[in-house]
Amino acid sequence: MRRWFLHLGGVGFIPLGLLDGSVIPLPGSMDVLIILLAARGPDLWFYYAIMATVGSVLGGFVTYRIARKGGKEAVAKRFPRRVLNRAYKIFERWGFGAIVIPAMLPPPTPMVAFVLAAGAMQYSAAKFLIALTLGRFVRYTLLAYLAVRYGRRILTVITTHGHLVLWAVAALVGIGLAVFFVVRARGQRDAAN
Repeated sequence: MRRWFLHLGGVGFIPLGLLDGSVIPLPGSMDVLIILLAARGPDLWFYYAIMATVGSVLGGFVTYRIARKGGKEAVAKRFPRRVLNRAYKIFERWGFGAIVIPAMLPPPTPMVAFVLAAGAMQYSAAKFLIALTLGRFVRYTLLAYLAVRYGRRILTVITTHGHLVLWAVAALVGIGLAVFFVVRARGQRDAAN
């Protein structure tokens, strides 16, 4: 299957994005494909970033529409209540940021939960698409650029120390998010006073 997606090139991001954005996601599949393609074809790295963004947004939008049509009741039948309640609370508090930030984060961020929450809570389709596109574009552009810059060395590090790299990146992103939310909360408190 990997060979088939590699053979398709940038167009392969469309069916992979539809699969990855579904309720049965393929964590990290888009990341691996963009790294492989950009490392093999450095002149096309930006094209691959755009195609990955398009594929991911299409997949996310299909899931969003399904959740929007079915509402909270339909979503609750397919996912654990605990996961959905947490996603709903985060989404109610952060709205746009609850889509943009998880869209930028690497797996195992449960992006599908936030997409389902946005649809089930009838979040604006335009705002959803803007947020998802922005987050995915940042993520895939950065990945494609790094793949071109560091090429095969990235693949070697990931295959050799994948879990360590994942946790290190997640920790850095987590620290960055914590700082962002603390600064934002202080700003809101200061504005209220």
